[in-house]
Amino acid sequence: MQCNIDAKGKAVRLIAGAAIEGTGWILAILGYLGILPEWSLYVGGAAALGGFFMIIEGLAGWCALRAMGFRTPL
Repeated sequence: MQCNIDAKGKAVRLIAGAAIEGTGWILAILGYLGILPEWSLYVGGAAALGGFFMIIEGLAGWCALRAMGFRTPL
């Protein structure tokens, strides 16, 4: 994978990925405990996986959307 984002893009992906992953874990745990509806368990799991992927993108300096030809503003 060739680096296709700069330092600002890396930082944004790391911070956003951590926030999304943390929110996903909270949703999943609250759904598992029955505090929130059962669907929040699945939504939280998907968010945690997406956040983890964003963290990997930030660490690698690679953006999947940019690799597919989309222009991201950062």
